[in-house]
Parts: sequence; structure tokens; C-alpha cells
Amino acid sequence: MTFPLSDMQALDLWRRAVLAGVRREAPDLSARQMAVLLTVYLTSPPHTVRGLAATLNVSKPAITRALDRLGQFEMVRRKVDDVDRRNVLVQRTVKGSVFLREWGSIVSVAATELAP
Repeated sequence: MTFPLSDMQALDLWRRAVLAGVRREAPDLSARQMAVLLTVYLTSPPHTVRGLAATLNVSKPAITRALDRLGQFEMVRRKVDDVDRRNVLVQRTVKGSVFLREWGSIVSVAATELAP
């Protein structure tokens, strides 16, 4: 998309994408879960609970709860850091990659629908 969006157009894009996401047979993620997932997949690893909490400016328990849910959906996995066993690394999975690729397609379609 190359045209600037007004605030209302941006909200309509978000609404269209969320609505399309809700209609498909896929996990229904909270905004926090989606923020954690996108951060893990779109920023360079390694990712830790402490690092994600700092990046997203939320508590470590909130990150842990989001990771618990994402782990249930097999979108991320946790692994003890071999170098520093006090750290838990958050890793990407195939299911998480597929979910976000599909979500990216949904957003692209919604953006195309808004194009003049």
C-alpha cells in the first residue's frame, strides 16, 4: 500500500483484518499474545521472557501467561539456554510461522480492499 491512511482508514484496515482472522479456523489470540508472537517472529533472536517484558513494557508474569497460551497452540516453544541455564529462550515454530504468514495475507487483502 503506497497511499497514506487516515486514522479512520487505519482502524478500518485493522477491523477488516481482525474480522477475517476471527472467521477462519485458527486460534483467537489476544492483543498481548499477538504482540508477543509478532515480536518473536519479526525481531532478531534470541528472545527471553525478561527481554520480551522489557521490549513490550509489560510484566514478566504477563509475558509468561502469553507464552503459556502460545505454547499450547504450538506457535512458540521455550528452551533452557545451554549457556546460561537461568535464561529461558523463546523459539519460533513451524505452526507459528504458518499462522503469521496466513495473518500477513489477511492484512494484505484487507489493505487492497482499502486502496483507492
